Amino acid sequence: MIPSVFTYKKAGSVSEALQLKAENEDSKFLAGGHSLIPTMKLRLSSPSVLIDISKIDTLRSITEEGNQIVIGSLVTHAEIVNSDVIKTKVAIMSEGASMIGDVQVRNCGTIGGSIAHADPAADWPAILKTVEATVVIEGESGKREVNVEDFFQGVFTTDLTEDEIITAIKVPVPASGTKGTYQKFMQPASRFAIVGCAAMLTISNGVCQKARVTIGGAASTSFRDLGVEKALEGKELNAQNIENASKIAGNGVQMTSSHFATNSYRQHLTKVYTQRALESLI
Repeated sequence: MIPSVFTYKKAGSVSEALQLKAENEDSKFLAGGHSLIPTMKLRLSSPSVLIDISKIDTLRSITEEGNQIVIGSLVTHAEIVNSDVIKTKVAIMSEGASMIGDVQVRNCGTIGGSIAHADPAADWPAILKTVEATVVIEGESGKREVNVEDFFQGVFTTDLTEDEIITAIKVPVPASGTKGTYQKFMQPASRFAIVGCAAMLTISNGVCQKARVTIGGAASTSFRDLGVEKALEGKELNAQNIENASKIAGNGVQMTSSHFATNSYRQHLTKVYTQRALESLI
């Protein structure tokens, strides 16, 4: 598996990366490489120019700014696993990142590269929808921010245009009393999610005040399960109410069928992993 011939260029800043992109029409940005390089080896993608953005230091930080955590797009999955601020403020992200790939993937792969690729079996789309993140994007026309619900549009499809680059992901600090978890049934070799469930609940006096439940891997793109959320909000968080809510998980959604799992099996797993995720938050 050898990629076609390409020219390699390295950018030292976001502005330089955007300038190189404008000068090279048939080009791709290279971050961690764990999404792009395999597709190039299979000749599913054959850019004539690779623009390496991996050394842009301004995109590698994790900071707390007011009531938000700002994660640079080049932050690796491993850095999210080990970040004290993320473990303290929004632990679901550290937990989810710890399940991505293997050690090499976690140390090289970046959160920005992963969401730009938008693999329906990836973990970040479901997690970021659950934490209600915002994607910060920069292009020649300037900066813009996109709600993560609008960013992911389908299989390998996002709101990102060819001449834009993701610079950061902003995550609001959850309210007091909020707990979250990410659970998945994974393909054992790749560790991609056959079905994953990200759940975050705000609980007060044993009652669920706010619920965010997102399913990944099961359909063409991750989806917030509004039916499950509605079934939980305003209810006591007990085993019976969780079971009732989990029974309707994925209802009405067209599930994906593949050689790993049929659509009916994914439908079943959606209910099972929703229940497991919610029960772990009691």
